[in-house]
Amino acid sequence: METFSGPLRRGMARCCSVATLRSRLPVLTWLPAYSLNWLKMDVLAGLTVGMTTIPQALAYAEVAGYGLYSSFIGGFIYCVFGTSKDITLGPTAIMSLLCFSYIRGDPVYAVLLALLCGIIQLAMALLRLGFLLDFISYPVIKGFTCAAAVTIGFGQIKNILGVKDIPQQFFLQVYYTFQKLPEARVGDVILGLLCLVFLLMMTMMKSSLDSVEDNPSPVVTASRRLVWAFATVRNALVVIAATCVAYSFKVTGHDFFTLTGKTVAGLPPFSAPPLSETTANGTRISFSEIAADLGGGLAVIPLMGVLESIAIAKAFGSKNNYRINANQELFAIVLLSLAFLMPVFSFIPKASLAAVIICAVGPMIEFSVPPQIWRVRKLDLLPFSVTFLLSFWEVQYGIVGGVVVSGFMLLYLMARPELKDSVLEVLSAADLPGFRHTDSVEAGLQILITNYN
Repeated sequence: METFSGPLRRGMARCCSVATLRSRLPVLTWLPAYSLNWLKMDVLAGLTVGMTTIPQALAYAEVAGYGLYSSFIGGFIYCVFGTSKDITLGPTAIMSLLCFSYIRGDPVYAVLLALLCGIIQLAMALLRLGFLLDFISYPVIKGFTCAAAVTIGFGQIKNILGVKDIPQQFFLQVYYTFQKLPEARVGDVILGLLCLVFLLMMTMMKSSLDSVEDNPSPVVTASRRLVWAFATVRNALVVIAATCVAYSFKVTGHDFFTLTGKTVAGLPPFSAPPLSETTANGTRISFSEIAADLGGGLAVIPLMGVLESIAIAKAFGSKNNYRINANQELFAIVLLSLAFLMPVFSFIPKASLAAVIICAVGPMIEFSVPPQIWRVRKLDLLPFSVTFLLSFWEVQYGIVGGVVVSGFMLLYLMARPELKDSVLEVLSAADLPGFRHTDSVEAGLQILITNYN
């Protein structure tokens, strides 16, 4: 009789095997097979993606209400632990909005939220709980992303107008934004609209490149490549051009634009995360109180962070024929210019960053989703609508509400399934594998299949 030590020994052997090590460190699999012939294109891809994502990261810092000093570290960690070669790991509009709803610009809350979310994601990875992401249904995801896009996009109108003291709650934000229209700064409005027009033009020009001509001339090919390059780095071009314009006016004594403000050069010192906070009036907030304040964010943010990355990674994996390990993605997500360019960032006009954000979240508003859900399954419009509407109240309530409604719908269908019995076909006993034809076997067998609708 096998003792308990047998399975334990086999489990330890699997955990310490070379295969397990390679699954946890995918870099050990792809790096030995890496060809230097790929280096040129990888460098070009890195520069292209960097010119696209760095301006977006600066813009998302405005959404998060917190400087994204450490956002570049994820890329270095992911290249070692991640299983998708096509995605970029960094700040996103949705995660920035979610984080802002919990931290409200408080550095201690931000650091502890990141720490606790990392611990939760690590625990999920080690316990192989990646399947939990399947419980966040498609209607819930789409309802949340559409509402988040509207919330984020409208939240940047104040920066386009150059108005201040706008509340963060969506409905109050709408009211006060329209109320303060007479206070709009002409310089911010003109610069913001110009940036928006340029970004939209570049986006449309890039989309038009999909129509490929037969046997194009070298001039046409070179022109298309030039347009593609400019359109790809359009965010960086907008931010750089707007910064130069703002700096030119600033040094001549003209204050036409609302700027990002003073930024300190270099990175903050590395240190252990604070486990408590002392307010300005001397009140001490303990770790347990901070964790209680973060509340549902400790469940929502880890799941949404992983879900965003895995959804994109699986899409690329399916297209390019490679496998994505959801549990390993959890593990990866857990785990230089800043030193010199931070003073320059203080001259970036907020209107230009607002234009970048609006153009980034615009495609997330998909008007085709509700009709699509209606055609597939009408009842799924309920979690979509609940998530969409509650997200305007508080974004975290939208996700939780949608998941709860989806869960109740699933439990109801399991408790009261609609059964339909249908006879599919009558088979001869000789057609069934594993049956011997004898006189005791009837000539025909009726196969009854129960379908759950």
